[in-house]
Amino acid sequence: MPEAIEIQLKKGVLGFCVLALLSHRDSYAYEIASRLSHAVDMGEGTIYPLMRRMQADGLVATYLEESPSGPPRKYYRLTDAGRSALAQQLAEWRAFTASVEGLISETESATGASAAAAEDNHDA
Repeated sequence: MPEAIEIQLKKGVLGFCVLALLSHRDSYAYEIASRLSHAVDMGEGTIYPLMRRMQADGLVATYLEESPSGPPRKYYRLTDAGRSALAQQLAEWRAFTASVEGLISETESATGASAAAAEDNHDA
């Protein structure tokens, strides 16, 4: 897959991934960035503008919590709007991935049938 397409795919699901992470528990931006960096190989710098945008859109809210190792941390939590957005995106994601899997299965079946036919012709 060309790298530009791969990057666009990752950027397209990044907000969805953040909502999914925050649905389990509140978190601070660096922790979210680290988890996404490991899971989907996204650069940590990508998360900060996204978090600001999600806050401006009302999907997340913030609060400060004391940190044992430094200044207080800004934690993010899902709002009701964020939970609704996650539910909608989850339904869309499942429908989308089911469609993609269907196309892949069709392609694999057709490719397998073509390979089997070619093998039968070769054996004859």
